[in-house]
Amino acid sequence: MALSLAVIMILGLAFNKLFEKFKMPGLLGMLILGVILGPYGLDWLFKDFLRTEDVINLSSDFRKIALIVILLRAGFGIKKETLAKVGVPALKLSCIPGIMEGFAIMGLSMHFLKFSFAEAGMLGFIIAAVSPAVVVPSMLALVEKGKGAAKGIPTMILAGASIDDVVAITIFSTFLGMYGGGKVNLGRQLLNIPISIIMGGLIGAGMGFLLVWFFKKYHLRDTKKVLIILSIAILFNAFEEVMASFFPVASLLGVMTIGFIILEKYPELAKRLSLKFNKIWVFAEILLFVLVGAQVNIGVAFQMGLVGLVIIAGGLLARSIGVWISLLGTHLTTKERLFCVIAYTPKATVQAAIGAVPLAAGVAGGDMILAMAVMAIMITAPLGAIGIRISGEAFLEM
Repeated sequence: MALSLAVIMILGLAFNKLFEKFKMPGLLGMLILGVILGPYGLDWLFKDFLRTEDVINLSSDFRKIALIVILLRAGFGIKKETLAKVGVPALKLSCIPGIMEGFAIMGLSMHFLKFSFAEAGMLGFIIAAVSPAVVVPSMLALVEKGKGAAKGIPTMILAGASIDDVVAITIFSTFLGMYGGGKVNLGRQLLNIPISIIMGGLIGAGMGFLLVWFFKKYHLRDTKKVLIILSIAILFNAFEEVMASFFPVASLLGVMTIGFIILEKYPELAKRLSLKFNKIWVFAEILLFVLVGAQVNIGVAFQMGLVGLVIIAGGLLARSIGVWISLLGTHLTTKERLFCVIAYTPKATVQAAIGAVPLAAGVAGGDMILAMAVMAIMITAPLGAIGIRISGEAFLEM
């Protein structure tokens, strides 16, 4: 594993630099590197990451830790006054676009692929989830440049995207339960969405307040504080499944809330810790995107052909309309709204994580669902990343 990590780091840095030199997002280079080196490409490096069952968990854990790092960074950059300004449209963005995309893909897949209602629902809400792995670092890059800061546009998208996945995964789980013939209380499942958001926010806020108290009472080096925060965030995320037997919890939203509370209650510390997490992100970013890329089986994606493209395009059109509807009543210009539409297109994290779940569960159309999930990553992750960078520079004001 040590050799694989070394090669990932060296080549990841090289691909990142190469793509940035050609004015393209560095994360795109790392995604492509993962595809090339992964088990569905040259199969050079990842035998100790992806071949055995234990190793698959290892890869998943690395990606999850990297995602936690970037969400903590995001929390340290969200100010209360900015969040208050964008709260209502962010809440709309968290559910309206994803629900519209999910049901649009449902309808298209029932027509073109002859899927059952439950199969189409699973496909719709696997594809509907936006990728925090792509969106969050892209928004933080814009925050650092001050782009869109006056109207809080990057913060609005950060907040919305962190909840979007909760909605999509909850509805996907409902359709998976329907397919299995289990008794699914649809009303209760839908109620779980706001409950998980509220509980995630409350637990994250509680941890944030506790950490602020602890750091004020006990003097520690900032490096040790970073390790404590990161460990607590990982534990919080790991215990999400345990807590789910009592009540649903959106742990990733809670992780971001930890950083938000520390920034509000101990801003001088938050600024120092943010710099520390920026350094950790240099390592975590490479792991996240290379390992996500390594999950992509290009051969499977090509099975869907033109029909797959039509379904994905139809879903993105519905999502774009949903984003536009969510922004009605705001003071955003047409260009700023168009940026938000583009920023809400990338897929990667959720599709890589749960795209194969229906196939593993014995769903009849599971192979096609996996192929569609892979195709969605291949199309939207690179185009979305490039689109965010170009439109952010062109459409957002300093």
